Amino acid sequence: MANQIAKFMESKPHAEGREGLASHINDFWEPRMRRQLFEMLDAGGAGLRPLVIDAAPLIRRPAT
Repeated sequence: MANQIAKFMESKPHAEGREGLASHINDFWEPRMRRQLFEMLDAGGAGLRPLVIDAAPLIRRPAT
């Protein structure tokens, strides 16, 4: 799902897309979904679009 959001956000200037992606995930994803995303990121981010990886520092990491 993060890749689908990233694909849409890639139509915007990079900084705006990065912030928009992170904002959407922070606002609408429950902690379980963000935890799964960070598991993928922590494992190297294989399969994730570059914009997802770029936006990761702006996404709130849920408590474990």
